[in-house]
Amino acid sequence: MDGSNGSTQTHFILLGFSDRPHLERILFVVILIAYLLTLVGNTTIILVSRLDPHLHTPMYFFLTHLSFLDLSFTTSSIPQLLYNLNGRDKTISYTGCAIQLFLFLGLGGVECLLLAVMAYDRFVAICKPLHYMVIMNPRLCRGLASVAWGCGVANSLAMSPVTLRLPRCGRHEVDHFLCEMPALIRTACVSTVAVEGTVFVLAVGVVLSPLVFILLSYSYIVRAVLQIRSASGRQKAFSTCGSHLTVVSLFYGNIIYMYMQPGASSSQDQGKFLTLFYNIVTPLLNPLIYTLRNREVKGALGRLLLGKRELGKE
Repeated sequence: MDGSNGSTQTHFILLGFSDRPHLERILFVVILIAYLLTLVGNTTIILVSRLDPHLHTPMYFFLTHLSFLDLSFTTSSIPQLLYNLNGRDKTISYTGCAIQLFLFLGLGGVECLLLAVMAYDRFVAICKPLHYMVIMNPRLCRGLASVAWGCGVANSLAMSPVTLRLPRCGRHEVDHFLCEMPALIRTACVSTVAVEGTVFVLAVGVVLSPLVFILLSYSYIVRAVLQIRSASGRQKAFSTCGSHLTVVSLFYGNIIYMYMQPGASSSQDQGKFLTLFYNIVTPLLNPLIYTLRNREVKGALGRLLLGKRELGKE
């Protein structure tokens, strides 16, 4: 056994930003602060959505899933990155790498589908307001969330083993800060055309199909909003959808660039910083986007804080 393929390797070395030692120190501080803020922000969204009865609606049910996704997504890779940035040890075990790859692919796929589900929720709310609570009943909401999670996990189960089993001829250095699919594909010592083709096909299904659905949903939403005669009504409708559209733009801008051109065709340095943005900045911004643009969430936060103050006075 010469360790020539993924199944016999015991570890990988994540090169990350090791060629820029001065940058590592800065990144450690910035990423640590951003990670802690991400944990606080998304946990707050989950707690507020669950504790305030006014937010027990389909929209906030899906937002809770999105916040949980962001928490899981960052936690799957950022602690390992912080460990590697803080010392000379850049290794990750083969098992740790496999888990990281599985979570990265799975949670990314779930988020693509969940954003499409959230677009459908907004479509029903704007275009069929009188039937909204009937259509978006708890059973359907749970079913749509389950489909998103199931398809994301299935995508990861299909792609993770294929990526990990690529022959590497003893290579164990990964030019990235996490076990991400394009970086692992680049370590292979055989032609990866077939794998990249499979990745592209799955990306169309898991990434582009939900995006097309989102765009179609919003085309109907915009048409419905423009027919609203009241200026305040139009503003409220656009405000309701604005947060979701902002999150979609941030998410898809990065994911399409990374996964529609895997392997050697993508710039390694660009890929690192885009993945970093996708991994830490987007989950950090999501809670801010939904709280700063949303009166309901700000109102719920206010009610919870005031309630605690009143209990404290008693």
